Amino acid sequence: MPSHTTAASDATLTLTPGKVDLAMLRRIQAGGVRLALDPSVLDGMQKAEAAVRHIVENDQVVYGINTGFGKLASTRIGNDHLAELQRNLVVSHSVGTGEPLAAPVVRMVLATKAVSLARGHSGVRPALVDALLALFNAGVTPSIPCKGSVGASGDLAPLAHMACVLIGEGEATLADGRKVSGAEAMRSIGLEPFVLGPKEGLALLNGTQVSTALALAGLFGAEDVFAAALMSGALSLEAIQGSIKPFDARIHAARGQPGQIAVAGAVRTLLEGSEIVPSHADCGRVQDPYSVRCIPQVMGACLDNLAHASRVLVIEANAASDNPLVFCDTGEVISGGNFHAEPVAFAADIIALAVSEVGAIAERRIALLLDTGLSGLPPFLVRDGGLNSGFMIAQVTAAALASENKSLAHPASVDSLPTSANQEDHVSMATFAARRLGDMVNNTAVVVGIEAMAAAQGIELKRKLKSSPLVEAEFARIRQSVAFLERDRYLAPDIEAMRQWALKAELPAALLNILPSHSSNITR
Repeated sequence: MPSHTTAASDATLTLTPGKVDLAMLRRIQAGGVRLALDPSVLDGMQKAEAAVRHIVENDQVVYGINTGFGKLASTRIGNDHLAELQRNLVVSHSVGTGEPLAAPVVRMVLATKAVSLARGHSGVRPALVDALLALFNAGVTPSIPCKGSVGASGDLAPLAHMACVLIGEGEATLADGRKVSGAEAMRSIGLEPFVLGPKEGLALLNGTQVSTALALAGLFGAEDVFAAALMSGALSLEAIQGSIKPFDARIHAARGQPGQIAVAGAVRTLLEGSEIVPSHADCGRVQDPYSVRCIPQVMGACLDNLAHASRVLVIEANAASDNPLVFCDTGEVISGGNFHAEPVAFAADIIALAVSEVGAIAERRIALLLDTGLSGLPPFLVRDGGLNSGFMIAQVTAAALASENKSLAHPASVDSLPTSANQEDHVSMATFAARRLGDMVNNTAVVVGIEAMAAAQGIELKRKLKSSPLVEAEFARIRQSVAFLERDRYLAPDIEAMRQWALKAELPAALLNILPSHSSNITR
């Protein structure tokens, strides 16, 4: 594995193509690190560049090097126009629209594009890879519109906007927040804009780095709300004085699903030492509703989906996904379809299903808490009901967002709209599949935050005994953000505080260790 330091502000991650793991990608997204390329990959890049140069010098006709693109692949381009060809490709494909991608996503785009080119199959100058890393290290964020890719010949439009900065076009945001031209952005890192060589523009534009970066951001957000939902679920179980028996390890071993086993174990750890759990061993309730009793089964299936998606995305983050590819051992340049983002689209759709279900089951637990007949708590979790509505409408908000997620969870990968005069006749829609995860994660964060806030209210309404040390510590953190609801008040700020809690909760290792980006069990 590549070596890296652990300093918070000046850590350097060494990128070795094929060995960039999920934990490193999470750190790249978070920022506060510098990137360096493993020196051992330089030789492969130089050989691939030399192979492309040999083709040009010997007047061979090879797609992407001295031909047109897509439907125009049969058009031969003279050597004296090759630089113009590559520049035209970049500027003509810069047709994105919508808000710029967030800086954490662009950081991952720069890093994964550098990794892909450094595989030694793209035929570009190492200086281009160095420039991508220099932009990253200087905190320069190319302005990449979020819409305009169908995820087929790579993320053409968004990657073109990234490439524009390298040639002095387009826009970027500097580390101090100033928006500047691409030329000024390059000068800020001590470089002049590139005049692209043969194949370099195509190599920059082809690839799945934008859809992969968006999907990784969705995965990391999904992990955050997943872990928070396990904590909010544990709080709800304590609030209703539910049974711990459905979390017995023997039940889950008898089924054998790994995610289910891990979730049940995490919840048992969370509740270890609780005074509430043994206090209602003979409370008369035969079974809890599914939203509590089946937390391991539902959340475990979600965890297994996240683990699968993470394996796909780690492979893709390390992949050579442009076209054509250079194979230096034989000198061949072979045209294929690694730019087709179907694996990313499927992974994003799987993450979407998991995020939707995490929110759906959390919303059902909110409804349970508010239903006095099921929870044994005051109606709508407020003492003076009628005069006060308590959490009544907060649950409506949760229901609205959970329902919205159900629509957003419709698989994007089943859609396809042919482009480029039917040359690109089947597309993945991976970029939208991944982009919509951001909205879904935020929706679920609100739902989970409302559950945690409602469950804390329920615990306090019955406060006689203490929960476990881990749950009590999280209860105290929640109370630092939101106060007990004695009577109706303006709840929107509390809900926003709890949304942020769900995305940034300081959760115990019992939860974090079962997540893909925190676990050593995720392998490629």
